Amino acid sequence: MKKILVANRGEIALRVMRTIRDMGIKTVAVYSEADREAPHVRFADEAICLGPPPSNQSYLLGDKIIEEAKKIGVDGIHPGYGFLSENASFANAVEAAGITFIGPRSHAIEVMGSKLAAKEAVSNYNIPMVPGLDHAIVDIEEAKVFAQKIGFPILIKASAGGGGKGMRMVEKEEEFVEQMERAISEATSAFGDGSVFLEKYITSPRHIEIQVLADNHGNYLHLFERECSVQRRHQKVVEEAPSAILTPELRAKMGEDAVNVAKACDYTGAGTVEFLVDEDLNYYFLEMNTRLQVEHPVTEWITGIDLVEQQIKIARNEPLAIQQEDLEIKGHAVELRVYAEDPRNNFLPSVGELLKYKRPSGANIRLDDGYDEGMQIPIYYDPMISKLIAYGNNREAAIQHMLEAINQYEIEGVATTLAFGRYVFQHEAFTSGKFDTHFVKKYFTPEVLEADEKEGAAIAAELATKIFNDHAEHLQVPAVNGGGWQRKR
Repeated sequence: MKKILVANRGEIALRVMRTIRDMGIKTVAVYSEADREAPHVRFADEAICLGPPPSNQSYLLGDKIIEEAKKIGVDGIHPGYGFLSENASFANAVEAAGITFIGPRSHAIEVMGSKLAAKEAVSNYNIPMVPGLDHAIVDIEEAKVFAQKIGFPILIKASAGGGGKGMRMVEKEEEFVEQMERAISEATSAFGDGSVFLEKYITSPRHIEIQVLADNHGNYLHLFERECSVQRRHQKVVEEAPSAILTPELRAKMGEDAVNVAKACDYTGAGTVEFLVDEDLNYYFLEMNTRLQVEHPVTEWITGIDLVEQQIKIARNEPLAIQQEDLEIKGHAVELRVYAEDPRNNFLPSVGELLKYKRPSGANIRLDDGYDEGMQIPIYYDPMISKLIAYGNNREAAIQHMLEAINQYEIEGVATTLAFGRYVFQHEAFTSGKFDTHFVKKYFTPEVLEADEKEGAAIAAELATKIFNDHAEHLQVPAVNGGGWQRKR
């Protein structure tokens, strides 16, 4: 490959392009009119305007992306995550145009894109699964009968998608019909498919995922786990690697099952197998994401493996140059997704101009971002500004470096999740490792941020007073004596 187009925007486009350039390959950016001056556009060797800001008029125009790629001799297309990254039709069309799709084959995307089809595919491997309905359903009365059979609480989930859309947790039978109607409506709106399925709800779950790699020569391996349990609205906010609760034996078993999931759909490339883990450390297969994950940097830091580089090498039909026994966990990494959201107002998006944007830096800090000071956070796309990642020789050190990085990171003009991140990384439930996916529901309210800020202001005032008094003892105000200055005694 001599030229790769990145069919995405923002921080992930820039992150992917950096590896492409390091491999000596030319980069091509695509952009909407809203992103004309974005860093990923300026970084690329070539850039193509796709159209107006709305994603359905720009970043989701798969046919136009392919057409423009053919005009300029693109060899490969990397989809990043989101947009077209898990669109089997796009992957097929890319290949049909004689361009390499840097991701799995369309069959794997299709199978793992349907949660029910995914469960059926892995059923031969004896992988633990949450008790639930084995087919999609839209009939509310039929669903209610099944829900009564497995018992409440239950989880309603859209069959055709993820990201928390079309998902409802139902604690009581009398709430079922209303929540089922809402789930079907939301799934129809988000995915064009209102079918849902039902699962027994696992109380106090941990969300743990395993990174896998597979080449075209039958080689598979896993790169250990990521803990992704701190979430809001079923979407991740804080991630870390490794998990604080997995034993070496459990890690090996989950890794083996993750590899079997990849084998079940003849997977190639980088993918992530997601599991729920209950309070007794029983785990259950949840789904497979057939793309690069937002939280991939924490895995890269503890393994030393560049996952984008591996994706490209696999797409070039190269065999994996690493084996399972070569991999080991080195240190600990944590990640905070920095969103333009207001945690004081139910994490609603906050759009506007980045009036101040000062990046944190340091040997133990990594920042994947896609904005500069003075840029606008547009209303058209996901409001993530950056991914802030910190590393340490152990979990405690990684958390400390993260807190230092948050304190360095200065953003003004929009509300962000930085203060929320500081709250999480200082909370006893997180630092002790004794937390689950209900962290936000259990511990967080907007008032706690105000209390933290008041406490921080008080500490800063005390520190300023102490510094002033210390200096006053040594640096007295000079007094005039005749024509010259003398130190006052």
